[in-house]
Amino acid sequence: MDLLILAAGMGSRFGGLKQIEPIDKKKNFIIDYSIFDAKRAGFDRVIFLIKEENREIFEETVGKRFEGVIDVAYAYQKLDVIPEGYVLPSDRVKPLGTAQAILCAKDQIKGPFAIVNSDDFYGADAFRVAASFLKDLGSSKGHYANIAYYAKNTLTRNGSVKRGLLKTDEKGELLDLIESKLEWRGDDIYSAPLEGGEMEKIPHESLVSMNMFAFSKDVLDKIEENYPAFMEANKNDLGKCEYLIPTLIGELIGKKEVSCEVLSTSAVWYGVTYREDKEEVVNSLAELVRKGEYPSDRFGE
Repeated sequence: MDLLILAAGMGSRFGGLKQIEPIDKKKNFIIDYSIFDAKRAGFDRVIFLIKEENREIFEETVGKRFEGVIDVAYAYQKLDVIPEGYVLPSDRVKPLGTAQAILCAKDQIKGPFAIVNSDDFYGADAFRVAASFLKDLGSSKGHYANIAYYAKNTLTRNGSVKRGLLKTDEKGELLDLIESKLEWRGDDIYSAPLEGGEMEKIPHESLVSMNMFAFSKDVLDKIEENYPAFMEANKNDLGKCEYLIPTLIGELIGKKEVSCEVLSTSAVWYGVTYREDKEEVVNSLAELVRKGEYPSDRFGE
């Protein structure tokens, strides 16, 4: 099974490449924890989706450490991976979104795969849930999964965060993913859609997406088939629009072309959304190491 790590973006609020910010005394990165968890869950190959100009720093700081531990490959998110007949503004530098990112890795993806962000700590249970789903897929097509977190396990006390609030049917299948702003207010969690609306209190156990999906390989065809329609719909906003995998999956579900299970995990998310978050992340991961859930040395050595 392949794990595609989306690492082409920059952490604008934190500043710089969060993906290569040491997070413990052994100078592991958050991305190292993901690879460690993925390998012990049964993933045997990791694909780094990066900007081509960052290849050297990724290879030196992360990639080389895991060569011989897990199969490592690289793919590049490039702005010229667009449907024929369209031209992006010359001043656009921001990547075109997660669906386009996955498409950029098409030649490297060999079979069923999962995706994660490079700068989020997902936790061992999340990778076990994703691996179990992929192992049971067989030759199924058009059936995907979102590894969903309890809202209470994904927040920071240092400000609001963006999360995909999930709505499911009675079978646990995804009906809608609402991009939302979530924040703590005392001991309560409040949420509002990013498109507008009043902040409302939601249950702590509300399920949210952290952009961890598991896919059968046919999702690559779905991304490619729907790309021209996305570009046409956004032809007047090609400087800013983003082709996002959650949005596409939602549209495909609406057309009954695919289904997406929502699989909950007990894992706790950690990430450096704000600079002030780093100390808490460092302390939390150190506690997991102290409990023996992770090795006390460099993971790739």
